[in-house]
Amino acid sequence: MSLVNTIPAVEFRHLSKSYGDFSALSNINLQIAAGEVIVICGPSGSGKSTLIRTINRLESYDQGDILVGGKSTKDLHGRQLQELRSGIGFVFQQFNLYAHLNARENIMIALVRVLGTGKQEARRRADALLEKVGLPDKGDHFPAQLSGGQQQRVAIARTLAMQPAIILFDEPTSALDPEMIGEVLNVMRELAHTGITMLVVTHEMGFARELADRIVFMDQGEVLEVAAPDQFFSQAKHPRAQRFLQKILPSHASSV
Repeated sequence: MSLVNTIPAVEFRHLSKSYGDFSALSNINLQIAAGEVIVICGPSGSGKSTLIRTINRLESYDQGDILVGGKSTKDLHGRQLQELRSGIGFVFQQFNLYAHLNARENIMIALVRVLGTGKQEARRRADALLEKVGLPDKGDHFPAQLSGGQQQRVAIARTLAMQPAIILFDEPTSALDPEMIGEVLNVMRELAHTGITMLVVTHEMGFARELADRIVFMDQGEVLEVAAPDQFFSQAKHPRAQRFLQKILPSHASSV
């Protein structure tokens, strides 16, 4: 194995963050290997979304450090911070598409403005990405003309346009109707284990069981358990993780 492959894609070192007296993250230590699919789960308010938002500094942190590709992100600002973010995709709960741009233009905009891609090449790449996410005929449609599931797939295509090494998914199906969840998870399923490092905050335990390399369980700002899916779902060790699974497995354990 070459040295570059031994460097974690993301490493949290004694990471802590507070909002006043509330501890959102407490002494997080975790390494994510390049190309790994990590599912972060836990009860609401446990710090899952805050954790992934610190990776590209959408959230600041108070103590510790985050290394991306072996390099500290603690003191990045200006152009350096922009460069960090350009290599890390982020898929939000609420899609965040530009309402005045059609699907194709939503994908093209970062290619043209950030990467300096020519418009003809950007259009070609946008159309290829729309096909990749199963929307080859939706390029001229505006977000209001698309279902929630289709909008989220456009958002994923927009993220892929930047060819990120890491993609962060913050509950990407939580704003969707049940019948639309599967179409988004199918796209994520096709991305898993293609070399992209994926950190996924989700309540979709079927997806976690099927595709995660490891499950990270959080509660009250702490990482309480890290385990392979089979071990986590059948033999969770931490009592809080056991109670969590007892509550959610009856309705969420089936494979998606």
